[in-house]
Amino acid sequence: MLEEETGVQLFVRGSRHITLTEEGLLLKRRAQEILSLADQTMEDLQVREDNIFGTVSIGTGGLAANLVILRLAQQFREKYPQVHFSVYTGTADLVQERMDMGLIDFGILLEPVSVEKYNFIRLKEKEHWAVLVKADDPLAHKEAITREDLRKRSLILPERSGARSEVLNWFDCDIRKLHADYTSNLSTTAAQTVMCTDAAAIILDGALDYLDERILVKRPLSPALESGTVIAWKKDMAQNAAKVKFLEYLSTLSN
Repeated sequence: MLEEETGVQLFVRGSRHITLTEEGLLLKRRAQEILSLADQTMEDLQVREDNIFGTVSIGTGGLAANLVILRLAQQFREKYPQVHFSVYTGTADLVQERMDMGLIDFGILLEPVSVEKYNFIRLKEKEHWAVLVKADDPLAHKEAITREDLRKRSLILPERSGARSEVLNWFDCDIRKLHADYTSNLSTTAAQTVMCTDAAAIILDGALDYLDERILVKRPLSPALESGTVIAWKKDMAQNAAKVKFLEYLSTLSN
């Protein structure tokens, strides 16, 4: 078959033995070189850390858990400087949609969230809910905000149904008695709504870490309301060396 494919005689056929022609010997040497090079290439890829390159994309909302993952990403880049990170901000629903489309590799998702079609690691850190008001609002002078403080207030609630249900359950009352006048899909938009209205926004505390308290003020809920987070990825996610290595880094979060 080799002779037929190359159009060259490769073997000298004797009555009892078969030997290689000069062309056959050349093909043998080249084949050995190719196999040796392939083996060496695989070894180099496994050993040489500077060969890890590519882009890892992460989708997230305004979460305190972002700091955990982004610090991990920075540590990862110190070891693999040819790897770049792309960060997309959106609600958990939008992040999942983009993961399903293959546009995002990993998603940091606020619970409750459906993770049946994903692999995931549940993060140890909890997200804490808080109230955001203008600095001159009477609630800004309180150390913590109770249900009674908010029942007569105009409210800005999370747009995502799962998160909104968690917040409404915290009120422990007929939701028709609440003044849920606005919803917002991102805490930054909720903050703008607070600035333009007399409403109080219920947001995640980690969403707006760098507030100017001369303008806007966050206060914790009392009793406290917490939510968990996971970092998830599709079970059939297309993998390259950068993603495989980053998955190894992520595994340290579950230890």
